[in-house]
Amino acid sequence: MTDRTTYTTLTGLRGRGWTDAMVRSLLGEPDVQGRSPRMWALAPVRLYLVARVKAVERTEEFALCARAPGGSRSAAAVAWARARRQAVLAAVGAEPIAVPRLSGPDLERRAVRHRRLLGAREPGDEVTAEKLVRWQVNYLRHALVRYEALLDDLFGDIGRAEAERLLDRRLYAAIAAAYPALASECGRRIAAYEEVAGRAG
Repeated sequence: MTDRTTYTTLTGLRGRGWTDAMVRSLLGEPDVQGRSPRMWALAPVRLYLVARVKAVERTEEFALCARAPGGSRSAAAVAWARARRQAVLAAVGAEPIAVPRLSGPDLERRAVRHRRLLGAREPGDEVTAEKLVRWQVNYLRHALVRYEALLDDLFGDIGRAEAERLLDRRLYAAIAAAYPALASECGRRIAAYEEVAGRAG
């Protein structure tokens, strides 16, 4: 059962002064989504964490959207989301990336151990040079996961995919610069992401 003091519905948000456009731009996807346990309720349940709602309500961006008269609220929310997107993209583009510097043997050991800890298995038990390169890149990318916090200011979906792609490009480029032997694999991954993004766009 969901605690009503922990979550609020879209109707509850509207009662707090939110418009649908503000919800999309400032909150994004619901924290809980699914079918209602009540058999007669056909609409899906969409619940938002009250703590997250209150955190956004304390921001200047929410105040700007809430002060906008009538129909211009949605325009204010969109304008804020665009400004936030640009700010996050600028932060992702400017953040210095510090890749751990390890000796070749140490990196190989850590990469193999990381692979085993993940419990990943591939056909054949032999560790080939090609697999080892992939595992090293995986290990270093995992070591840089803290940089994903740069995306936390994107409350909704607007611009998030673009910011994630930019961050991934920068992280793989930093790995390639620090470990030239891994540059080809990093380039392959960047190209694969760009291809997927191109098909999606």
